[in-house]
Amino acid sequence: MTGLLSAVLVIVALPYLATRFSHEDAMQAAQLVTHSSEVKSLTYRIAYVTRSSEAAVYRLLEGDKEAGLTGKARQAGNDVPALLGQLTDMTRDNAEQQAAIGALGNVVNGRLALLEQALARIQKGDHAGAVAALHDAGTLYRMDQQIETVVRNEGKVLMERRAHARRSAFQSTLVLAITSVAQIVLLSVIVLVSERQIAGRLRAERRESQAVRRSQMIVQAVREPIALLDAQLRTLLVNTAFSELYGLPARDEQRPSQPLRELGDGAWSDGALLQRLRDVLLHDRELWDYELVQRTVGGVDRHVMVNARRLQQHEGDEPVLLLTVSDVTARALVEQQVKELNRQLEGKVAQISDVNRELEAFSYSVSHDLRAPLRHIAGFTGKLKRHLEQHLDDTAAHYLDVIATSSTRMAQLIDDLLVFSRLGRGALRLQAVDMQSLVDEARALAESEAGERRIEWTIGPLPVVVGDENMLRTVWQNLIGNAVKYTGRREVARIAIGVERDRNGEYVFTVADNGAGFNMEYAGKLFGVFQRLHRASEFPGNGIGLANVRRIVARHGGRVWAEAEPDRGASFHFSLPATELADTRTTRRSS
Repeated sequence: MTGLLSAVLVIVALPYLATRFSHEDAMQAAQLVTHSSEVKSLTYRIAYVTRSSEAAVYRLLEGDKEAGLTGKARQAGNDVPALLGQLTDMTRDNAEQQAAIGALGNVVNGRLALLEQALARIQKGDHAGAVAALHDAGTLYRMDQQIETVVRNEGKVLMERRAHARRSAFQSTLVLAITSVAQIVLLSVIVLVSERQIAGRLRAERRESQAVRRSQMIVQAVREPIALLDAQLRTLLVNTAFSELYGLPARDEQRPSQPLRELGDGAWSDGALLQRLRDVLLHDRELWDYELVQRTVGGVDRHVMVNARRLQQHEGDEPVLLLTVSDVTARALVEQQVKELNRQLEGKVAQISDVNRELEAFSYSVSHDLRAPLRHIAGFTGKLKRHLEQHLDDTAAHYLDVIATSSTRMAQLIDDLLVFSRLGRGALRLQAVDMQSLVDEARALAESEAGERRIEWTIGPLPVVVGDENMLRTVWQNLIGNAVKYTGRREVARIAIGVERDRNGEYVFTVADNGAGFNMEYAGKLFGVFQRLHRASEFPGNGIGLANVRRIVARHGGRVWAEAEPDRGASFHFSLPATELADTRTTRRSS
């Protein structure tokens, strides 16, 4: 029987497979040709959109006032990144083509950046700068060679695929010839093995009978309730788990066929479920995870999931229904508890949000309300000092100076508190930020305040990141300003600034100095509002700068920490996510 079936299978399948493979090869070749054409078309589309935007910029430069011309000038910046991404996805199986497309992307992105620069200068009235930017775009970023490289590579790939298609066609012809010979041989085999067919069928029937008995044993051993129903939804077979759940007799011979509706003391009296089971039998549908609550043996309410599908035993016989039941009572109770916990959590979150808003409003209001009394204190203190200038002794003058100094310090504290509050409320203006420029700016500001002090700077190359430029400027000014301040007692101050990539790919920036340092035991207070680890008489300040740093870095998705030893300097670190510049342009357009 095995030989006979194999022969029939080979006779029928081999010609079919050979024909099918030939057809598939032809279809694949056609798809490859279409794919290559699409790649070329997409490449030329990138060049066309880029040059179209350039033409629109030139028209704007010439004073053309056509409506929508600015949109055409920006079209390449909007469309080309997506076209380049699509082109990259279409050629991921070709490393050489990926390299060529990468080079094309670099040239096109550079050209688009200069086009955007030219457009910005046109809007500012700087026509000479716009002409220079357009000239640089045409000379520095020539894309014709990259376009030709991509098209030439695709043409070469297409030729290779056509050669492969010709080889496949030859192989298909060879397979058809071998198939014809195999058919003749196998027909001879069929004649020889036909005598053994009857004996083989008898053995197969015995094996089938054994398989049926084993299947029945397995069904009875399964812990999930299972029932086999006829067309009138009467039981043909139920397993032990079904009998125990719905109180049926344990032995098969004691279980007469019963309507499903009468089982389990009304557990199956749900009219909607019974109608769905009839639909499964009549229309050959399947019932999946129908959930209901049943009162089973012992008066226990159980959450169950019912699944059903139609089975056709033999041709001409009535179909039967296979019914399975899953007890999900425990899961239903857990889901109910989770829903209740989620509801409670949502209420807590809403309360916390209200409290945070109230705290911010309170901080803002109090800070503003305190300014007026402080101005009065400072103003009348000055007036009092001038009024009594001829009658003041040293002690009274000292008292008035203390009052004026304290009111000035408190006004500064209020201003710092307002800045801290605004940092938590203002929206981030994400853009590409050159950290090197921000560091140079903060360094120049710190040196101007340091006077004639000797400071040795070690500044490594810093990347361009995505963030709010003003907020990140505040971070660098605080960290570099602190480094200069706390190295004030060193004959030669040494400050090092650098960046590394951690295992998650984030940028980790570091500002290290050889200044006063601090005890790491108190590092937890370092980034708190108005928290200081040194006396104001030693180093001036209000203790809010590092709190601002932590809030800014946290809003950018990073973290900040410090390492130090007393009198041996300190190192401040903060991390920022590394984001590609292409994502930056998309973020700026969406914002």
